[in-house]
Amino acid sequence: MTAPDASTAESAAAERLSRLRAELARRGLDGFLVPHADEHQGEYLPPHAERLAWLTGFTGSAGTAIVLSERAAVFVDGRYTLQAAQQVDGALYEILHLIEQPPFKWLEGALQSGQRLGYDPWLHTEDQLGRMKAALERVGAEAVACAENPLDALWSDQPAPPLAAVVPHPQDFAGKASAEKRAEVAKALSDKPADAVVLSQPDSIAWLLNLRGGDVAHTPLPLSFAILHGDESVEWFVDPRKLTAGLEQHLGNAVSAAGPEAFGPALDDLGAAGKRVLADPGSAAAWIFERLRAAGAEIVKGADPCQLPKARKNPLELDGTRRAHRRDGAALTGFLAWLASEAPARAKAGNGITEQEAAERLEGFRRGQEHYRDLSFDTISGSGPNGAIVHYRVTKESDRALGLGELYLVDSGAQYLDGTTDVTRTVAIGAPSAEMRERFTRVLKGHIAVATARFPKGTTGSQLDSLARLPLWQAGLDYDHGTGHGVGSYLGVHEGPQRVSKVPNRVPLEPGMIVSNEPGYYKTGAYGIRIENLVTVVESPPAEGREEEKTMYALETLTLAPIERALIEPALLGAEEIAWLDAYHARVRDSLTPLVDAETAAWLEEATRPLKG
Repeated sequence: MTAPDASTAESAAAERLSRLRAELARRGLDGFLVPHADEHQGEYLPPHAERLAWLTGFTGSAGTAIVLSERAAVFVDGRYTLQAAQQVDGALYEILHLIEQPPFKWLEGALQSGQRLGYDPWLHTEDQLGRMKAALERVGAEAVACAENPLDALWSDQPAPPLAAVVPHPQDFAGKASAEKRAEVAKALSDKPADAVVLSQPDSIAWLLNLRGGDVAHTPLPLSFAILHGDESVEWFVDPRKLTAGLEQHLGNAVSAAGPEAFGPALDDLGAAGKRVLADPGSAAAWIFERLRAAGAEIVKGADPCQLPKARKNPLELDGTRRAHRRDGAALTGFLAWLASEAPARAKAGNGITEQEAAERLEGFRRGQEHYRDLSFDTISGSGPNGAIVHYRVTKESDRALGLGELYLVDSGAQYLDGTTDVTRTVAIGAPSAEMRERFTRVLKGHIAVATARFPKGTTGSQLDSLARLPLWQAGLDYDHGTGHGVGSYLGVHEGPQRVSKVPNRVPLEPGMIVSNEPGYYKTGAYGIRIENLVTVVESPPAEGREEEKTMYALETLTLAPIERALIEPALLGAEEIAWLDAYHARVRDSLTPLVDAETAAWLEEATRPLKG
């Protein structure tokens, strides 16, 4: 099948941009903001909320477009700079770095005094709106809330909102009853003090009520809103067509369900009763704050009180995720053994394994595992230059074969009832170059530095980030993404509030939190390298006979899968780094051998043999 003519896509993008400008002019607006967002400010959106992709062609999970009458720009972070350049027509949009050239700074130079910039108050948080208004005030422009999103008026075949079934998440997997969670969060409210909290993040509601759904691809979320009151009761606002038989019994008498149309009036009732209402300005839509203000509520701005307790996994959740990672490691190891057997030979024969074929084969290995429900995200399966695109997604047009002398980067994960996985391995197809080995080893050194870190209570991920980068920095190299993100328990593969990143983060790492450890290196047009394991924060007691002044934490590696030995340059590793790698590989071998077939076990034995000795 031939690929569609690129000019066709460019023509569609130009036509949509032209129609949007005409619609804005009709409404008396000089511009409009188009974020990658929905009413819940989620990273992964249901199809009907993919307005940024519909308008510009950019399909990444983070970005913003600004459309003015004469200029337009798309802003993306470092994960997506290459992807945006491929997907967005540079003749229509300036393509800018979200961090280096922030949208609101761009607006200050693009807008003129008296101009009116439209926005959808459902698609921006209170904090985002505040920054935008401050930027507009500096140039004398006006921010105008739109009751209806103008893109929806133009998108004639816009999908309908999702209606996936909502089901209970059994306590055997959740580890804690919903009533116990509600009591814990209600106590946090009384400490504020606040009478109620508005919950707009679907993962918070799913965690609080021990529910799961399917409104978002690869993330078991029911899209909904909720209000938790100080008496531990909950008003839950969800389309009743999603509710399954028996859900009322699971929720109990303290939780009432109503349709989404009842959410606004419920906020009005809080205001009319003079309630102090907690809402998160960093995650809740500006519309919620505007409605509460109009109703006369006293707003208490603060973090979503479900996020921290959700991030601190309880012992049953941690036991579950350890089991899930063991099964997932067996699946990935089966795939890696198949790849090692097939990829070089087929590449040499001229019928190489394609990126799409590899992704599908890996999914097949996972699909047969106990408690498997879905992938945790679309597999990143990138060979050669495609591996240098950090969040690459293979398409029919981009699909290429894994070639000899190339690197293959596969970043993948799965949703199991007892845990969420996310793992990246970089594999050499045939013999790697000396440069590939040197840079892979530097990434590995950074990975080991994080994996072996021991740090005092109160340390944030931002303080650990440079450990991963130092071996690259020493060679004048770096990578343009975070080192680690939080991960949920059969919830989001990206979870806050903790992270490991250059970007300052004030949330300390605490026992039970799960984060990724994923330094990388990307050579544009050539190859990409990333090594990712998930780790959990654990207490680290002092050595026997030793007294310490501080409570210390460490990281337990959860992911179990071989790291490519053919890409390691042992001369660049110190004795302690080699010891860590050999111990990790011994643990991988001992844990996974009972779960794989004899042929895979033989491959695993070789793949995990000691680096030295």
